[in-house]
Amino acid sequence: QVQLVESGGGLVQPGGSLRLSCAASGSIFSIGAMGWYRQAPGKQRELVAAVTETDRTSYQDSVKGRFTISRDNAEKTVNLQMNSLKTEDTAVYYCNARINTDGGSTWRNYWGQGTQVTVSS
Repeated sequence: QVQLVESGGGLVQPGGSLRLSCAASGSIFSIGAMGWYRQAPGKQRELVAAVTETDRTSYQDSVKGRFTISRDNAEKTVNLQMNSLKTEDTAVYYCNARINTDGGSTWRNYWGQGTQVTVSS
């Protein structure tokens, strides 16, 4: 079985910073793209940032220049450094990874349980 476990959420004032981390564990042969999504109350889940297995990154326009995604393939982790946080960044943040468990042709998307980020004064 595969698990993604997030950490690092919390309450921060506008303009502050938080760092989210996500660790993958279990029966993993290879990890493809990894990313962070978020879902605010009453809204759909949206992609915030993603990183490929070759470290190509992409960001939602609203977080460009403020958030940085990174991964450590040896540790099977993906991180999201969030700076200059705004109230509109408040949401539950979910880690996502595309994982192959046996070296075959099947890749599946896995999700973490989510971590709350609240930006408020």
